[in-house]
Amino acid sequence: MTDHSASGQEQFLQVLSRDEAYARFLAALNPQPLGLETLPLHQALGRVLGARVIAGTDTPPFDRSGVDGFAVRAADLALADALNPVVLRLNDEVLACGRAPRLAVAPGTATPIATGAPLPRGADAVMMIEDSEEAPGGVRFTKAALPGQHVAFAGSDIARGQVLLEPGIVLTARELAMVAAIGQAEVPVWRRPRIAVLSTGDELVPPGSTLGPAQIYDSNGAAIAATLAEAGCEPVPHGIVTDDPELLRAALKRAHAECDAVMLSGGTSKGAGDFTYKLIGELGAPGILAHGVALKPGKPLCLAVCNGKAVVALPGFPSSAMFTLHEIVLPVIRRLGGVPEHESATVEARLPIRLPSELGRTEFVMVALSQTPEGLVAHPLQRGSGAVTAFAQADGFLTIDALSEQMPAQERVPVRLIGRDLHVPTLTIIGSHCSGLDEVISRLTKMKLSSRVVAVGSMGGLAALRRGDCDLAPMHLLHAESGEYNRGFLSEGMTLIKGWRRMQGLAYRKGDARFEEGAVETVIQRAAANPNMLMVNRNSGSGTRILLDGLLSGAEPQGYFNQPRSHHAVAAAIAQGRADWGLTIEPIARAFGLAFRPFAEEHYDFAVMEKRLSSPEATAFIGALDTASDAIRALGFAR
Repeated sequence: MTDHSASGQEQFLQVLSRDEAYARFLAALNPQPLGLETLPLHQALGRVLGARVIAGTDTPPFDRSGVDGFAVRAADLALADALNPVVLRLNDEVLACGRAPRLAVAPGTATPIATGAPLPRGADAVMMIEDSEEAPGGVRFTKAALPGQHVAFAGSDIARGQVLLEPGIVLTARELAMVAAIGQAEVPVWRRPRIAVLSTGDELVPPGSTLGPAQIYDSNGAAIAATLAEAGCEPVPHGIVTDDPELLRAALKRAHAECDAVMLSGGTSKGAGDFTYKLIGELGAPGILAHGVALKPGKPLCLAVCNGKAVVALPGFPSSAMFTLHEIVLPVIRRLGGVPEHESATVEARLPIRLPSELGRTEFVMVALSQTPEGLVAHPLQRGSGAVTAFAQADGFLTIDALSEQMPAQERVPVRLIGRDLHVPTLTIIGSHCSGLDEVISRLTKMKLSSRVVAVGSMGGLAALRRGDCDLAPMHLLHAESGEYNRGFLSEGMTLIKGWRRMQGLAYRKGDARFEEGAVETVIQRAAANPNMLMVNRNSGSGTRILLDGLLSGAEPQGYFNQPRSHHAVAAAIAQGRADWGLTIEPIARAFGLAFRPFAEEHYDFAVMEKRLSSPEATAFIGALDTASDAIRALGFAR
């Protein structure tokens, strides 16, 4: 039994401040996650992810149609309208999900295609079936097509090697959908702490029983167990123990031995029969840390740590018990299961860009929130039914009315949060994404600095930085006049944080002799002039696109308007034979088993406003960048 001499007794009902009691409890317990277990996806809902999830495949793994319709070359329909319809000849196959294309889409032809089916070689757009008519010898179109229209490019949703999820998040349907999308059947999660729940007092009877004289129903037991379950714990009910020292001693020892922590209610003050705190001291060192906290309600709270396990005696009155449980105990106990805080609400935020919408349909747009001096900003995420990553990144969604064609830029809009806490990131990063950035973010997470990356391309990131909507804008843009990367694109008041260097080059299938001889510039010009050599381009505004346009000197070779938004999609198009060549970075080309000829070492840097360069957030980012250097080099980049 713990010594209860005068020196030991002085702390009992010696009222401490809330902060002092919490600090003592936290320091003595030093709560850490209790260990990992692996669960199948159907059992992982609501659990806390315990290890990083990295995508082992691209999603989608190929360019695919987003609608039922016809795979076409956009150039064939560039001038189509109601007065100038265009008739395309139908190819002799119908593309369905799970069926690989046999025939290429040649100029003047179209191939019927179903939603989700792979795009055939030569096609760079899909026309909806509603926008077509049967015609002698083929199909008639009265609307123009745009390159990339209704096409989900390979890796546009999830890229192979991408860090999909970081440990510490609560798994919801959104995250589980992403894990399933990469073919992973199980996830590592932190074990839920098993918390014993005891109620003490002669006056208590369980709900459903008949009340005797001076008795009340035990509401605390059910409420505490439910609250613990909501907080990510596994409550273990130990029932009601009467005010008998021997019975309570035995119950406490059993609960302490079997569970990771013990939660009692009642018996915490100095009245007759309140001996609980004395028995807690028998369970081990250091014992009771606080008995009496300056809270209203909740003063009789008793906090202890016994042989590495938390033992808490909550006040008996329900309101006091629940208040102290939420205010002091749960923030500590949650850490045993790696569980973050919880809250939900509707918030108002500024929309930085105009959102067009379709008349006649109510549209819900998922957004990620960031904080600026002027308030919250709602960054729209990828729109479309096939994108699962948008769910994981979203803090909430906004609604565009069915009678509206748009939601104007700079308008303040209500954002409804999606069943999770609103933890606006400390650091918002908008611009070009790179796998090296994942390593920096991981270091920031370990430093307890939350961050969010919204990938919109280099130029889009610079525009967001000018508006004041982000802290950093990653970029890799070659300035044609100076021949220098990035600096020539900075606006007044901006400066650069040096990142790393990536080798850009020509990617093609191994063994294709057409790309083996001659300088890379000569090979590209030769390929651009050959109508039988199909390229895959990049989206306008990307650094790779600017570099490639300089090499092409105004030429628009076959495949020029096939413009995916990522290096992964470029490599996938070449590896799968839908294109013959393109520019990408060396680690991606190697990952897809492609031949690679280096052309130029590009600089991947971070634009930042000069006045923010010395801020704590920017300083932390620079520190994380330095500590991630080895990991960045391991990815194949130079730092």
